[in-house]
Amino acid sequence: MSTTQSDRLRGLLEPLVAAKGLDLEEIEMSRAGKRRMLRIIVDSDEGVELDACAELSREVSDKLDETDAMGEDEYVLEVSSPGADRPLTEHRHYVRAIGRLVKFQLSAEDDKAAGELVARILDVDDEGLDLEVPGVKGRKATARRIAFTDIARARVEIEFNRKDKKEEEA
Repeated sequence: MSTTQSDRLRGLLEPLVAAKGLDLEEIEMSRAGKRRMLRIIVDSDEGVELDACAELSREVSDKLDETDAMGEDEYVLEVSSPGADRPLTEHRHYVRAIGRLVKFQLSAEDDKAAGELVARILDVDDEGLDLEVPGVKGRKATARRIAFTDIARARVEIEFNRKDKKEEEA
């Protein structure tokens, strides 16, 4: 998708998404045979429910039908929330991942801190993250601070056996 078309779609759709209290994370356009696929990724601090995606999908479809933003060719519209394994790239992504285990690819100027790190996000501020690095072989977890400038990539790790705080309080 051209930058111009992407910018035009973003300008057209962002008000619809914001009116629902959601963030427009991404607009993806791809080809599936003769048809095009338009994927709209939305999120919020509370997550996104299926009903909200369905309602937004109808509104986006109506808005696209009113305009010539997609041209005359057929396309398939998909409105969804980001997957659990999506990269953390924005400050709000890190805030939403507080309490989650994250795999970081670090890049430091002096290469002392470069490499991979798996840690739980405890807190986020404007400069970086406070982390808890799990202990190995019975050792206690340790605290660590990393700056956003030292993060090359970050992605939430899926945990199947971790109890949610709400479960622990019940």
